[in-house]
Amino acid sequence: MEAKRYNIINTKSTVYVSCAQLVVTVPSSSSSLLPPSSNPHHLQNSILSNSQTPASQKEDMAKDSYEDAIAGLSKLLSENADLEGVAAAKIKQITAELESGGLDPVEKIRTGFLHFKKEKFEKDADLYDKLATGQSPKFMVFACSDSRVCPSHILNFQPGEAFVVRNIANMVPPFDPKKYAGVGAAIEYAVLHLKVENIIVIGHSCCGGIKGLMSIPDDGSTASDFIEDWVKICSPAKNKIKTAYSALTFKEQCTNLEKEAVNVSLGNLLTYPFVRERVVNKTLSLNGGYYDFVNGSFQLWDLDFKITPHLSV
Repeated sequence: MEAKRYNIINTKSTVYVSCAQLVVTVPSSSSSLLPPSSNPHHLQNSILSNSQTPASQKEDMAKDSYEDAIAGLSKLLSENADLEGVAAAKIKQITAELESGGLDPVEKIRTGFLHFKKEKFEKDADLYDKLATGQSPKFMVFACSDSRVCPSHILNFQPGEAFVVRNIANMVPPFDPKKYAGVGAAIEYAVLHLKVENIIVIGHSCCGGIKGLMSIPDDGSTASDFIEDWVKICSPAKNKIKTAYSALTFKEQCTNLEKEAVNVSLGNLLTYPFVRERVVNKTLSLNGGYYDFVNGSFQLWDLDFKITPHLSV
């Protein structure tokens, strides 16, 4: 079995094994060993602890295989005899999960591609032969990285139909050649080289990035290396929502912010000279969208920055 990478972080009385979906918590009291799901703050604390780990230590941890991580955790526990018994079962469980076929990402990718090849590639050979000569998508789509909201899936885009950019909370930063070059390059390529005719920014329900933006303290302090600095792109929308909907619950404010942040991104698109020129010349249209995966609905609106949609399905 190929080695997978996990990290060990020791913060006094709490031990974390941090990886994509794994947090092992050993409480200071050995009376119980709670699963990660019993306390949602464990994952956040693990992330914060990792962000505060010295760079040299992070580099060393990044080289560890999962076997090294398990061995390191065992060693750490052996130095705290009162914790060893209570954690033994958890270590056994972790090892079994890591070695189980159900968690094998290579097999998932292999079978996924074989399914695509059989059901898509081989059944639509003409399309893929055409795509081999180039692309000419009509749409550029900004969507969230959230695994539940793939735009090609929810809007039935076929290969070659949409040039897609996905990031945290589907945000578009304002024009700045010295910052956010990745997004700027994508917009420039789509508009000037692919000559897309439509740009749509799609927000969605239950967005973690928007919740994070809404949760940033008024003093602007941050607890992460990248996330909060990124979502602050749509701070104007947050300020508007907090003023206009102060009487609403936090959840309701987030729902409104999920849509209003789309409008800020539409406004930011107009700060790109080549986008603005084509909008004025009516060769490019900008639209906002909102996908509610809880209720199975979709809204679309124009560049008038009104949340009231001209399409609702």
